[in-house]
Amino acid sequence: MCNSDQFVSSIDPLHPANLIPQLCENMYRQGWVTGTGGGISIRDNNVAYVAPSGVQKERINPEDMFVLTVNDRSVVRAPGRGLKESACTPLFFNAFSIRGALSCIHTHSQNTVMATLLWGKEFRISHQEMIKGVRKGGMSDALTYLDTLVVPIIENTPNEEDLMEGMAEAMHKYPNAPGVLVRRHGIYVWGPTWEKAKAQTECIDYLCELGVKMRLAGMRTVPDDGEAVIP
Repeated sequence: MCNSDQFVSSIDPLHPANLIPQLCENMYRQGWVTGTGGGISIRDNNVAYVAPSGVQKERINPEDMFVLTVNDRSVVRAPGRGLKESACTPLFFNAFSIRGALSCIHTHSQNTVMATLLWGKEFRISHQEMIKGVRKGGMSDALTYLDTLVVPIIENTPNEEDLMEGMAEAMHKYPNAPGVLVRRHGIYVWGPTWEKAKAQTECIDYLCELGVKMRLAGMRTVPDDGEAVIP
């Protein structure tokens, strides 16, 4: 492990160390990562950049990044000032190793939390335009308007790192799911690029919000005939 800034010093605005603070600030403004919760990781070849734990997400700087090797999660670059590695890290690496993703986003969005309170083992919704912004498995072909988006829901644990096994099990059981919801907690979403991970997170959050409103209004989110009907 080293504190070398070679990993985080770049004038390229698309460098992971520069992108992650921007994306975290964007998610903060949407109310997804308040109170230092949530996070994001971006893979760059054989290393992954991870936002630190316990930091105001709208105030993260490039030099706050942790850099880990993809093959064994060894820390090759750690920030100073006593920052801790994110407890989300093993969950991010599930997306890298199981799906081959290049980015994974974790939010504490109230829309996703509400969805986990109103659905049982999986969130389901169909016949909505925003479904077209989601990819099968988060990685391949886009879903269609007629497809049903299915996102598994796993139970929360007192320590976030203990979610790793349950998340991995859900990812294997639902190979077409673009993310995993965690009851009373939030969601993990991944993608083949940071842009697609971001877009899918936004689409799924929109669909969770819409699904919650539909269910509370007594409407089906997966109608038999393509029209919203009273159950």
